[in-house]
Amino acid sequence: MKLLLDTHILLWAAGQPDRLSSAATALLEAPENELFFSAASLWEIAIKHSLGRDDFKVDASVLRRGLLDNGYSELPIVSEHAITVRTLPPIHKDPFDRMLIAQAMVEGITLLTADALVAQYPGPIQSA
Repeated sequence: MKLLLDTHILLWAAGQPDRLSSAATALLEAPENELFFSAASLWEIAIKHSLGRDDFKVDASVLRRGLLDNGYSELPIVSEHAITVRTLPPIHKDPFDRMLIAQAMVEGITLLTADALVAQYPGPIQSA
C-alpha cells in the first residue's frame, strides 16, 4: 500500500516513534508499504520552525535528507493538487492538511493521519 504521512506522523516517525500508535508503527514497518512525504509537510515544518513553535524544532532540510536516505519518496505539489483543494468540504481549515488530503485523493495514496478532523474527509484516509 502507498502511504502519505501527515506532518505529525512524519515528525513522530522521524524523531519520536514512541508517539506513534501501534497501528501506525505496524503500517510504517511493513516492508510491502511504500512511504511518501509531501512537500507541503516540509513547507509547514519550515514555516512553523521559523516561528519558533516548540513542536516543530526540526530543520526541514535535515529531515528531508533523512527521509530520502531511509527510502521515503517525496511527493511534490502540482497544480491538480491545488485545484482539488477547492472541492473539499470545510471540515478542516488548515491549508497544509487540506493540501495533503487533496494529494491523497488525486494520487490515490492513503493518507495516514493522527488528526481526527482530517480523518473525517472522504477518500483514501486512514486514522492512526
